[in-house]
Parts: sequence; structure tokens; C-alpha cells
Amino acid sequence: MPVPLFRKMSKTNDCDVIIVGAGIIGICCALELVARGFKIQVIDRDGPAEGASHGNAGVISPWSCVPQSMPGQWKKIPRWILSPEGPIALRWTYAPRMLTWLVRFLASGQIERLDAIANAMLVVNRDCINLYRQLLSGTGHEDLVRDSCYIHVYRDPAMANPELLQWALRRERGVPMEFITGDELQEIEPALAPDYRAAVIIREQARALNPGKIGLALAEKAQKAGVQFTRAQVHQLQPTATDQWVVRTDNGELNSAKVVLAAGAWSARLLKPLGVEIPLEAERGYHVVFEQPGIELNNSVLNKEGLFATSSMEMGLRCAGIAEFAGLDASPDYRRAKILATLAKRMLPELNTDSISEWMGSRPATPDSLPCIGVVPGHRELFGAFGHGHLGLTGAPMTGLMIASALCGENMGIDLSPYRLDRF
Repeated sequence: MPVPLFRKMSKTNDCDVIIVGAGIIGICCALELVARGFKIQVIDRDGPAEGASHGNAGVISPWSCVPQSMPGQWKKIPRWILSPEGPIALRWTYAPRMLTWLVRFLASGQIERLDAIANAMLVVNRDCINLYRQLLSGTGHEDLVRDSCYIHVYRDPAMANPELLQWALRRERGVPMEFITGDELQEIEPALAPDYRAAVIIREQARALNPGKIGLALAEKAQKAGVQFTRAQVHQLQPTATDQWVVRTDNGELNSAKVVLAAGAWSARLLKPLGVEIPLEAERGYHVVFEQPGIELNNSVLNKEGLFATSSMEMGLRCAGIAEFAGLDASPDYRRAKILATLAKRMLPELNTDSISEWMGSRPATPDSLPCIGVVPGHRELFGAFGHGHLGLTGAPMTGLMIASALCGENMGIDLSPYRLDRF
């Protein structure tokens, strides 16, 4: 697939909307806005879908409605952090800087807040499969989204208890799920180790056979529709006295009447000089790809003990997980990827580990598991579209629709208040 051509920087005002960020969120916003007749320019330091949009686990999960923060979870966090194979990693020198975020994270897990958060998550995620099929239609890459189940697997059958709160939240919202035994699990996913004695199958899911290629396919579609892509590092968003915006980069300036900020984990950094403080953490995730795995999974599989997801893709079998908190500027610690490889081999005994590639990317995490979508407070022509955490691939198509509707003043019949940027 040809990579979209990058336009040279120009100071001329030849676009209506600048989108900062060429990840899957920014691309979906561009597609919806260009369809409404806007001249769009997307600007990013990297190529389309080269960041977290490329390196995710490929799970497209319309039934995602369980917040990251849950009641009682604070009891587990120290154990997870202290365990060498735990799903959370914290660089202790960074811990004081994320204390406020952590307090807000724990507060969002109060029982009285769960229903509202779960409902708001479903609004963003529920229609993602249908929307992806619409967006990919005519690209020649419709097969990149494949119907699948999302199987949560357990060694301890007690953890697959239907009465646990996480399952109750799903059941109350009509999530199609089935609780099965280890023997049934072996029939569905024979590559799994036999000591996984229980599982929960969530149906009506999908998986991306190549997440990065989906982003490229949609970027190419956007480009054919007139969207221009510019490669540059954005340093500043500056409002003018004439209700315009200046986007300053390391390669010049761009002007437009409206800006959509879809810069992922870097979004808060660009908003701070405007007096807008957003509690956004860079949740650094890792993946390993086993390029000649020797086995294949029929569905996406989530190991609920190690909190990592595994899926078969075009490039091999990808295992993704770890929530590492070290800040945006810290160098990757690929020991985390090696831990994932060890855990994957333990879960899939016949997995061939001879040829492995490793990756790290930053997911933009809010304390309440909800993205920031809508007008930036105090700046009516600046719109936020970031903070999706590990659900960016899932939530991108609806986010594009929501941003386009907000920018055009359309009424979607959706309450955007749960996603407002001044809610914290």
C-alpha cells in the first residue's frame, strides 16, 4: 500500500481545519470532516498510523464498557507493580509526578460512578465494527477487519464468576457473553495451555489483521478525498485576534479557522500553554510479534491474570500489554517486552519464539477511562479528540463522527457532557 504523500509546509491559509495527529483518531476525524466539505490538513511528526495506532493488540471491541478503575482495585495495584511479571510498571522517580492522576483514577472507581462511565464508554465503542466496515468500503482492504470473539481466559475458575462486578456491568448492558469450562476452551483455542480451566467468551467482536494497515488504508482514502498530510513536529497552538489559529511547527507555521487536537498522549502538553490543564498520562504499552509463531489463534485472547491480549495477525502473532508509567520522554524499557514474550510462551506452549520483534508506544490515559471529545474550554474553535487509553482503535470511528458533528453544530442525539474537557 502506498504511504500517503506528504505536502511541503506552507504559510498560506489553504485549509479550513487543521488536525494535529495522524493516528487512527485523527484519520477518522479527517474522513468525516472532508465528507462534509471541509478542506483538511493533518499534521504529525510521524506518518499516518505509525504510533499507538500501529502497535496495539488489534482488538475491536464494541462491548467495552468496564472502566480501568474499579472498586477495590487499589488493593491489587501494589502487588501488580512489585511483581516482576506484573501488568503495571512504574518508574519510581516518576511516581510523584503522577500522584494527582492516581488519586483521580482511584476516585473514578467508586461504585456510584461506574454506571455513568460504563454507559458513556458504550456510546463511543458500540458501533465501531459497522463504522469500520463503512469507512473501509471501497478501499480494497475490507478484509482487514475480521469478525471474532474476545475470549478472557483464566487458570483459576473462580475468577470467571458471573456474579463479579465486571461481568454484572456487562450483563446489565446486554453484552453477549458465555461462561465456559477449560475443556470447551480447548476445543475453541487448542493452542492454549491446558491449565486454563475457565473462560468468558464475549461475542460480536472483531479483530484487526493489521492495525497499522487499517490506518494507512483510511489515510489513503482521506488523501484521495482531498485531505493533505504534512509531516512536522507541532510545538504550539496559538489563537489570533481574528478568530484564527496558528499552528507552529519545527518546519514553519500553518493557519486555519479551526483545529482538532488528536495528538494522543501529547495533547495535554499542547493545551497547557493555553491555560487548559488535562490530567492525561502516557500509559506506555509494549508488544512482541512472533513472526513465525507455528500456531494460530482463532480469536483475540485476553489473559486476565497477566492482563495482556494476544491475536493472530498478518505479520505473525502479536502479544500486547503492560501499563508502564514513566512519562512521555523516558526511553523504552524493552525488558517489559521480553516479559510479555515469556508470558505468551507460558500461555501458548507450542509457540515458536525464534523470530521476535519488539515495540513500545504511549496510550493517552484519563483517570476515568473516558476520552476527551469536544470544544476546548475557552477556545470555541479548538476541539479535543484524545484520551482513549487502550480503546483508541475501537473508539476512533465514533469519535470522528462526534467531532464532525460538534464542529458543524449538528445534533447527533448524543450527550457529549461525559467527554467534556473541563470535567476533571
